[in-house]
Amino acid sequence: MNLSVFVGYILMIAMVYLFAKILVVYLFQADLVRAIKIPPITPLIPYLPQIFKLDFLPPFYFSYWIIILAIVAITHEFFHGIFAKISKVRTKTTGFGFFPFFLPIFLAAFVNLDEKTMEKRSNFEQMAVLSAGTFANILTAILGVFLMWGFFSLAFSPAGVMYDDYAYGFVDSVHITSINGINLTNPTYETLVNLTIPGNLNKILVGDEIFLGIKGISTDGEIALYYNSPAIRNGLSGAITKINGENIRSLDDLSRVISSHEVGENITVLTYNGSGYSEIILTVGNSPDGKPWLGVNFLNTKASGILGTVSAFTTSYKNNHIYYSPNFPAAKFIYDLFWWFVLISFSVALVNMLPVGIFDGGRFFYLTILSVTKSKKIAENSFKIMTAIFLALLVLLMFFWAKSFI
Repeated sequence: MNLSVFVGYILMIAMVYLFAKILVVYLFQADLVRAIKIPPITPLIPYLPQIFKLDFLPPFYFSYWIIILAIVAITHEFFHGIFAKISKVRTKTTGFGFFPFFLPIFLAAFVNLDEKTMEKRSNFEQMAVLSAGTFANILTAILGVFLMWGFFSLAFSPAGVMYDDYAYGFVDSVHITSINGINLTNPTYETLVNLTIPGNLNKILVGDEIFLGIKGISTDGEIALYYNSPAIRNGLSGAITKINGENIRSLDDLSRVISSHEVGENITVLTYNGSGYSEIILTVGNSPDGKPWLGVNFLNTKASGILGTVSAFTTSYKNNHIYYSPNFPAAKFIYDLFWWFVLISFSVALVNMLPVGIFDGGRFFYLTILSVTKSKKIAENSFKIMTAIFLALLVLLMFFWAKSFI
């Protein structure tokens, strides 16, 4: 019970922090909000990623929805019941919620506790019962992570290398002499951007060296330019799976194979873009340090924040720069089921501990204030104020979501 209450507090703090981060995004990053597309208040329905065309999420099928909600709801309410039994809180009824007009597929489980016996228990015992459901969701999420790890190691094999970008370097704008044949003297970043041709390679001269596009600008004002490399010149895209018929299954494989060829030598590169394979012939280039290269870039990003840390942990079993091929047809379907199960279990645990009246976290917050102040009036007022604040912020989120599309 102590662990359940502790986890409850951790989840409440994490959710308040996450809510604040989301609020900042919706208030100040309209471009990101438009890219996300989904309203901040959206029911969990089948095919949600497909409806909003969110290609960065795996598909969410009706079968996933039924299986996951059943497991999440049953374990959540089952733990409420177990902890209520331990605390000797009487349970009035238990059961499942059903579709009124369709086949009897249960969508939710419920445990109806006797409020009179609940209120007779200590604040700590009540908090243990309230946090039991989210504790169950965290346990199932952890179990799901280990199942996902084990399944992935058995069902997928390394089959290619994925890069993040084409190779680029930083130069001072004073050294840029022309772009697309237009001579320049000490151009600004804005001038360069205005002179580029969208969707095309843009020839940029820095002295005698040729670059083929603008990546961006650094914090110290230097311009990031794409090198004149074989990859960008030929529009290389997708995971690199073979070079001259030799399998590429790791970054070491890619480095070794490229290093074995001479600058100026033609090679055949096989790539996979998610829907099919394509073959392209490239001429090995000469890197800035004089070595054979394709001119692709790999970013080493470090996780930050709560979500970043959780995401890094749950995907630590695979390398982000490796393309993994399924060993049998149903592998991806099953893996995506595990992925959604972990995400939804963790999300339900977080959301349910919001200090808002409609969630378990609302009463959990009330009991916390009551335990500290020993005053029902202060606890009730704090509960009402906190609920009102969060509801007002939700309305604000919806307003800025709608505003981002205007």
